[in-house]
Amino acid sequence: MVQPSFSPINVTMSNLFRLAMFGMAVVYLVSCFTPLHIHFDSIRYYNIKDCIEYGCPPDSFAATDYLPYGYTGLLITLSKLGVLNAFSITFVNCLFVFAGLFFVYKIFVGKVHPFLFAVLALFNWTVIKFVTHPLSEMQYIFFSSASLYCFYLYTQKKSYLHLGLAFVFCLLTILTRTVGIALLPALVLGIVWEYRDQLKRVVQKNKLLIAGVVVVGIGGVVFSASKLKITDYTNLLKGPLEKGVGNFLGENLKNHFTELTEVFFNTPSSKLMGYLPGSLGTGLFVALGVILFGWVMYNTFSKRSSIPFYIRMYLLFYSIIILNWPYYDPRFWVPVLPLLVVVVLQTPFNSKPLIKGISRLYLAGYLALGLFAAAYSLYVGLNKERFAQKQASGVYRNEYETKFFGKPQSDTATHIDAEVLNILKKYD
Repeated sequence: MVQPSFSPINVTMSNLFRLAMFGMAVVYLVSCFTPLHIHFDSIRYYNIKDCIEYGCPPDSFAATDYLPYGYTGLLITLSKLGVLNAFSITFVNCLFVFAGLFFVYKIFVGKVHPFLFAVLALFNWTVIKFVTHPLSEMQYIFFSSASLYCFYLYTQKKSYLHLGLAFVFCLLTILTRTVGIALLPALVLGIVWEYRDQLKRVVQKNKLLIAGVVVVGIGGVVFSASKLKITDYTNLLKGPLEKGVGNFLGENLKNHFTELTEVFFNTPSSKLMGYLPGSLGTGLFVALGVILFGWVMYNTFSKRSSIPFYIRMYLLFYSIIILNWPYYDPRFWVPVLPLLVVVVLQTPFNSKPLIKGISRLYLAGYLALGLFAAAYSLYVGLNKERFAQKQASGVYRNEYETKFFGKPQSDTATHIDAEVLNILKKYD
């Protein structure tokens, strides 16, 4: 099977990519045996779960938390089955990732090399890191990819069953992470695109009726906004906007272009900033992010691109939302990472010798950094002492050491978060 960007891939290279894919999959599964990876948002999810499952004061933070309930539903399901622990969290996340990659590949079968596609996704440091965390990214990848795959089947077979499933998985995507709302208009526009010639005639004859349908649709989204936690997120924009629109957009773009550079160059910016003088590192990461974003958009919307219209719209809407989100975190791009890999593979890397050489060097560096990230993850995760010191930059070191060794190992430890310690004791 051949894909345009790296074609032709000889048998030896194909086998190496296959070996790398299965090797990294094994690393992911070995990660199931590491301790529970606590993150600030993980604590919120566990608190919401306990609030729903066991009850909590109506004015408590857990009861009023704006995180959607999709991932909490998974935690409650695992809890009811009696298997809510570190192993099951990572194992389910692995299944989500593997299945999500399969769905995306099936959309582009024959257009991307299966093993190269999987390797680029699995070797990314953000996926390696967050697959072990009780966070919603991997579940989002699964539901959003399933929705897109079902819609793809609908476009091929004109099966209304697959169309219905696409919207069911779309709803589950939104319930998992509110940014999934980007998928809804993409699917609707995908239907419009499929029947654009017929709809053009219908619109010309029934303009008032169509306008009414659009108004009702918008009204439905507005009416459902609070139920889908959309208004909770839009309210969070008020504070940053008070500093001015220019400041709001400038800070957001700086943060998110930096994140893109971290994702594409497969390393956190914090690992390099110390080696670059002054503000050069920040400026470099932002500048590279601008170039990378332009590259992604060009590959997505160029005439030679094999990206279906509805996926183009989804990536556009998702990017608009993220670029306006006033917070920084590279994991914001994890939900669409498989699609970003496909977009990158639209590039004709073999078109010129210079581009071909640079792309090979980039690939080698990317895979080397991914291999290092995976090895380091296991090196830390399989040693409790190191894990307590390194996980979440040591923020929860006292709690981990109390869980592992009965007390903090540092003589300067002065505080233990009882809430975090309780989560570790119950769910590690």
